[in-house]
Amino acid sequence: MTQKPARRALLARLTPDWISRSIRNKLLAMALLPLLVVLPLLLAALLAWGSAAYDRLLVTKVQSDLAVARGYFGQVQSEVGSGTDAIAASHELHVALARQDIAALQAQLTRERARMGFDFINLYDPQGNLITANWESPTGGTSPRRHAAALRADDVNANTTTHASVTLLDAAELLAMAPDLAARIHIPLLPTRGATPTTRSVEDRAMVLLSTIPVRGAQGETIALLRGGVLLNQNLPLIDHINRIVYPTGSLPLGSHGTATLFMDDVRITTNVRLFQDQRAIGTRVSQAVRDAVLGRGDTWLDRAFVVNDWYVSGYEPLRDANGERIGMLYVGYLEQPFRLVKYTMLAMIVGIFLLVMVLAALFSLRWARSIFKPLELMNRTMARAEDGDTGARVGPLEARDEIGTLANHLDELLDVIDDKTRALQRWAGELDTKVVERTRDLAASNAALQQVQRQLVKSEKLAAIGQIAASVAHEINNPIAVIQGNLDLMRESLGDHARPVQAELRLLDQQVDRMRLIVTQLLQYARPTEYAGYVDAVDVNRAIDGALLLVGHLLARATIRVARDTAAQTRAGINPQELQQVLINLLTNALQAMPQGGCLWLTTADQVDDQGRSGVRLEVGDSGEGLDAQAHTQLFRPFFTTKADGNGLGLWISIGLVERYGGSIRGENWRARGTDRPGAVFSVWLLRDPVASGPADGGAAESTAGDGA
Repeated sequence: MTQKPARRALLARLTPDWISRSIRNKLLAMALLPLLVVLPLLLAALLAWGSAAYDRLLVTKVQSDLAVARGYFGQVQSEVGSGTDAIAASHELHVALARQDIAALQAQLTRERARMGFDFINLYDPQGNLITANWESPTGGTSPRRHAAALRADDVNANTTTHASVTLLDAAELLAMAPDLAARIHIPLLPTRGATPTTRSVEDRAMVLLSTIPVRGAQGETIALLRGGVLLNQNLPLIDHINRIVYPTGSLPLGSHGTATLFMDDVRITTNVRLFQDQRAIGTRVSQAVRDAVLGRGDTWLDRAFVVNDWYVSGYEPLRDANGERIGMLYVGYLEQPFRLVKYTMLAMIVGIFLLVMVLAALFSLRWARSIFKPLELMNRTMARAEDGDTGARVGPLEARDEIGTLANHLDELLDVIDDKTRALQRWAGELDTKVVERTRDLAASNAALQQVQRQLVKSEKLAAIGQIAASVAHEINNPIAVIQGNLDLMRESLGDHARPVQAELRLLDQQVDRMRLIVTQLLQYARPTEYAGYVDAVDVNRAIDGALLLVGHLLARATIRVARDTAAQTRAGINPQELQQVLINLLTNALQAMPQGGCLWLTTADQVDDQGRSGVRLEVGDSGEGLDAQAHTQLFRPFFTTKADGNGLGLWISIGLVERYGGSIRGENWRARGTDRPGAVFSVWLLRDPVASGPADGGAAESTAGDGA
């Protein structure tokens, strides 16, 4: 108990005097504090999250682009290996080798090079000495043997596969295999912003997709070595094709464009990045940060990077040779500027919207705060005047219609009452005597009526024990329900506008109270059927279906439901019309709730004679939902069994009680139990024919589609 005064004292010391001494300042502080503190914090959090999410989206995009480029590059690498292997296994090559026909061998290599798009194809003997190549005419003045160096010993002895490797060669090694490629390997190095410092001025090495395949004889021995390759230096068709695959026309919005590059070490040896206009950035170098991450540590770079002369959302990954050494990089990326402008525009719009909301909210908060403290100040001045003896002091009429306005009116009324109190005391004394006599008579009459009700209750308890139990349950449940409902109404009236933050919770409590009342009513209806039974009439079940469809029209409007009808019944049923309607609504509601995404509702009526030879009418309600499971089959008509989260399990229980009261029956099953492929469940209601009914019912068959309503 001593902690509460201590907390109040601490709060009072922490609260500034200008706030604690004026309700006006308190209300202004309460209204503006959330706007000036909470909303800016929310704005900052939203901006940070939105910026990070947008950046992650761009990085995810370039990551997938890099995967596409990697896949195509790997495909080209495989094609070089498989193409070389196919040539090595060709019959034409083996025949020419057997005949030692150098001219035929050179002609075939020249043809295959043009067909497969290789830059060179050379044939060596098993010791690695050049036999012939595609780059010299057999009749030329110079033999290819003089220009081509022999294969290195490790190339001759290496385990060859049909998969080409990315290989780094010096100028002499490449020119020994393909002297006609000399112009493509000489790449001047251009100064590049942010690149690692270097003293080199030219790049004269070659990066090659290289495949060496043994040519096998009849006994499996190696009779020759075939080497094919594709030079990546200044291979513009290859890099342009990769770029078209990764970034086809129209794939990037907002005027952005995509680029692709192959690096040898950190030098761009083939690229579609432009220095200016049509000048490609071949010979420029990658930034030091990217080089350290990709070539130094072997990481994949997925981030923004400065590429030659602008910022790109970039993806870099290392290229490795056959020994796993990092010798280059594969790059794809797209211009960041259009996306950056969209990002900043989006963030600016969010800031603008927040600022507008803050300004409007501040204006409304100040206006509402004034509507609270202004009447309070008027009441304070009025009370001060009344204390000074001014009997005519009044607050007067106010625009406020809330609790404060009501309080001001009550204050004026109280002051009026005080003025008239002396004169009214005597009149009230006489009226009080008269009212006492009248109340005494009313109490006597109420006592006699109460005794009559008690006698009737005793009689009812003797007639039906289950009715007594249901009435007791209803009595015991309705009392706390009434207390809960009364307190809910009192809370709304007392809190007024302060109850707005919990309006959803209060509505939920109201719904649950109504649900409890409905359950109690349904219990009474089943437990005491004689008290709820209606008159029996000859009912046209076809028209009863029409009426029930109108009542569930709001449920039909929620989803696209097609209603299929086959109402051929001519017999009238003997049942109370309202109770039949209740049964139909229960069945229709269950069927529609089983098809939340739409479906077909089947309605059928037909004349039928039961196993005992009694004439009647059969009514069926079917749906195309998920159907009934095994548990639902066994407990379908038991009280309080339901498969719905918001159901009470009394609908079918009450329905079967109503139908059996008039000699009928209800049965539920799946359509498939009848040997059909139709999904969902069907409920059949059988009713006795009314013995005094005359004339056939209005039957017929129709089919309609319910979309927005029925």
